[in-house]
Amino acid sequence: MSGEFDIVLGIETSCDETAAAVLKGGRELLSNVIASQVDIHAEFGGVVPEIASRKHVETIDFVVKEALRQAGVSFDNVDGLAVTQGPGLVGSLVVGLSYAKACAIAASKPITGVNHVQAHLMASFLEPESSPGFPFVGLVVSGGHTSLYRVDDFFHVELLGATRDDAAGEAFDKVAKILGLPYPGGPVISRLAEAGRSDAFSFPRARLPETPLDFSFSGLKTAVLQTVQKIRRSRKKLIVEDICASFQEAVIDVLVTKTIEAAKRNDVRWVVAAGGVAANKRLRRRLAQECQRESLHFVVPSPVFCTDNAAMIAFTGYHQLKEGMVLRPEADVYSRIAT
Repeated sequence: MSGEFDIVLGIETSCDETAAAVLKGGRELLSNVIASQVDIHAEFGGVVPEIASRKHVETIDFVVKEALRQAGVSFDNVDGLAVTQGPGLVGSLVVGLSYAKACAIAASKPITGVNHVQAHLMASFLEPESSPGFPFVGLVVSGGHTSLYRVDDFFHVELLGATRDDAAGEAFDKVAKILGLPYPGGPVISRLAEAGRSDAFSFPRARLPETPLDFSFSGLKTAVLQTVQKIRRSRKKLIVEDICASFQEAVIDVLVTKTIEAAKRNDVRWVVAAGGVAANKRLRRRLAQECQRESLHFVVPSPVFCTDNAAMIAFTGYHQLKEGMVLRPEADVYSRIAT
């Protein structure tokens, strides 16, 4: 079946990025276009689902056409489509799936629905020189997800642990709001943390011994809130950089410790980090150091492939199409992963 799906068009609209990408032969990325809505949602301190879906409606046709233009191909050259089916914001997902279905039906092209989280796990393969080996333990950490997986191949992914409450990226955003910092909080906190002391405050690390590979960040968020309130009531100087550094280190300690533990428990030699928070420099450095200490191979995509993008959707979809995993006409989106 090789060659039947030489050119795959990927479409991603799971949250607030409208993205399209064109992949050739499952390896060569011809284009990767991303239209961000960050500036629109910043004034609200987070993504507003209704606004996000409306913006996707306004933007998706332009983004897809621009991806085709940059790739130097026409829609007639496309052999198959891959679109994010879930998880994500329902309204946003519906826009992408409806658009992709309409294009596929009109042109009699096959289409496959891609799991957004599993696509994040495959993002490292977009850079062949640093692709992981199977099996690997994958940490997906973003604004909506903080989970650990065992990945045996392109199609067999087993959930090992997930967050019980806030995702790590969500915790960054909430702490940024506590400190009066702009949205999105992750990049701002990371930047300020570089000038702060990570040992200035002893914030809690949730270990969860009964489910050791699960995560919880709600207690950490509450501890930061209480610390900030106490400092402000005492009229002492609030050193924001120290709060940021100490909070970030607490999050990263938990992420790194549980990821290494998952690799040991599953007896795998490869570790992959993915998702928007995987672009965090401190997290990347700590994971690399700990993996080296444990003689594990560590792979993390370039930052552009950590955040939501359609290249990872096209790559995952390419392999699904080759296996005949074609979307049924009546298929709908899903907001959450069934567990």
